[in-house]
Amino acid sequence: MAVAVKLCSHGTPMSERIIVSVGGSLIVPDGIDTAFLDDFRSRILGAIGQGFSFYIVTGGGKTARRYIDAAHSVRGDLSNEDLDWLGIHSTRLNGHLMRTLFEEQAYKRMVKNPSRDIDSEEPVIVGAGWKPGFSTDYCAVAAAKMLGARRVVNLSDIDYVYDKHPKKYPDAKPLPKVSWQEFRGIIPAEWNPGLSSPFDPVAAKEAESLGLEVAIMNGNKLENFSNYIAGMPFTGSIIS
Repeated sequence: MAVAVKLCSHGTPMSERIIVSVGGSLIVPDGIDTAFLDDFRSRILGAIGQGFSFYIVTGGGKTARRYIDAAHSVRGDLSNEDLDWLGIHSTRLNGHLMRTLFEEQAYKRMVKNPSRDIDSEEPVIVGAGWKPGFSTDYCAVAAAKMLGARRVVNLSDIDYVYDKHPKKYPDAKPLPKVSWQEFRGIIPAEWNPGLSSPFDPVAAKEAESLGLEVAIMNGNKLENFSNYIAGMPFTGSIIS
């Protein structure tokens, strides 16, 4: 008996949709990092050729920080909602850039609401920030729930999850494998727009409830991303 194989719009069999959260510090560390974007695009296209498909969520990077700092310098204190919206629109600018890089492979629109059902056979979907109170980490988890994905890759500028803040504590120990319970005991309990955490607390709680595997790795060393996708050893942390 013949078995039907689902194909993407480019004729490649689709096996697994993986959610990839790309930290804004990688896209816009200061200026736009075209070398990173070129390498990332090549690796995604290579993985598509192997049957994988992706939902890519973009962060805001220095663009968000500059807008937030400018608003502070002119008017002083701002509400968290105002700060959130500045960051959200920065993620969307980066998202439009990312979708443009995958014009031939991507769903026709950048996704702003990750909980909205998407009927897409394109191998790439690009999303960005949603609404105040929700980080792009949360958007990645919401997209996983919507698409039925089981794995999330979080690309940032750190190599591992550590048992404490590595920039504050020189003796911080890397944790290659960590449970959600242990991870949530390391990070702050609440999220705010300026929080520095490998994965935000609200997203972590939801990811745990969904039974997701989240891989944390340094996006400046994209060979680890390719290795993880291929099921090979990589430098980074798995939270599950």
